[in-house]
Parts: sequence; C-alpha cells; structure tokens
Amino acid sequence: MLYLVATPIGNLGDITLRAIETLRSVDLVVSEDTRKTGHLLNHFEIKKPQLSFNEFNERQRLPKIMDALRAGQSVALVTNAGTPAISDPGFIVVRAAAAEDIPITTIPGPAALIAAVILSGLPVHSFTFRGFPPRKQGPRRRFLEVDARSPHTLVFYESPYRLIDFLADALAVYGDRPAAIANDLTKLFEKVSRGSLSELAAELEGASLKGEYVVVIAGAPED
Repeated sequence: MLYLVATPIGNLGDITLRAIETLRSVDLVVSEDTRKTGHLLNHFEIKKPQLSFNEFNERQRLPKIMDALRAGQSVALVTNAGTPAISDPGFIVVRAAAAEDIPITTIPGPAALIAAVILSGLPVHSFTFRGFPPRKQGPRRRFLEVDARSPHTLVFYESPYRLIDFLADALAVYGDRPAAIANDLTKLFEKVSRGSLSELAAELEGASLKGEYVVVIAGAPED
C-alpha cells in the first residue's frame, strides 16, 4: 500500500492523528528531504527507515520504491510540508503505482495553496492552481499569458529569490489586479498581504524575503 501523507506546513500541531498512526505503522517513509522529515518524525518519536525522493534522484530512487511496494511493503510518501504530489516529484510515484494497480490511499491534511486561497479575500468558488512559474522572464511571461483571460482566481507558488520579478511580470501581463501574498502560513509570524499587484510589489521592494510564498491573483474582470 502507498500512503500519501500530508504533513504540517508550519505548525506541527496541525498534523492529524491518522498521519501519526500511519507514519508509525509503515515499513518505509519516502520524503523529499530526509533531514526535514527526520525532524518531524523525531518530534513525534517515530523511528522508521527513510528514502529521499526528489527532482535530483527520482530516476535512481523510483525503482527502489516500486520494488518495496511490489514486495508488499507499506510506504508513506511525504513532502517537505503539506500535501505530497502537489508541485513536487511525488506524483511520479503515484503514477507508477497506479499503473501497476498497487493500492493507494491518502491521509489528508494541510495544503498551502488552500490556506492561501481562503485567506486571500478573493473569490474562491473557482480557482486555478498553477504551481511554480518558470524561472526566466520570457518563459514566465508566456506561462502567465495562458491565463490572461481566465475569470478564475489564479494561485501560484514562488521562491523568495524570484518573487519580485514574478510580481513585475504578473503586473505586465494581467494589469493591476487585486491580489494577495501569503508567507509563513500557520507559523508564529504568518503574514498575508492584500492589495493590487503594484501595491504588493512596492510593499515588498527592498524587504528581506524568506521561505516560499503563495501568490493569489484575481481572475480577469468581466467585459
């Protein structure tokens, strides 16, 4: 059985009882970063073998994971924070297991994109999650242009190193739409900034940016 186990995005108190029970019961924990997951396991006094699985080693590690599943071992797949397989290589494991009819289930829990959307103050009856944009300006603008006329609220992940450039490109492509930026969700210094894209860009200019950010942008206005 492959278990997709959601873990806290910040506050460790957000872990579910099922997640703890599952992590205690499985034969192997597959994680994006074994050090970060190790801290989580240690906090809850869980000792289990770990195997890293990320964009740098996915080709080498996937056969080992599949061998364990074929042998009848139970495997928990987790990401650094939040729900696995969303904007991380975990979906490759899910796809491979599904292709071989290996049982898969999910232990639901936190997801940064959902937390940011409901805190944004923007319409949430329909939204489009776009994940991480390309790193370079040209591909990033083409990526943004795909949804330029979409009426749905748009949700992006972005790193602190490219957030300012992303906001500039979003402003150029979408115009000065209402938006929100969330950071450190569920943590002590959780912050959600709301305003137009130009206002948010001005607010962050020169600021010390740390951690990953969720950017929520209003959809295209009706004609």
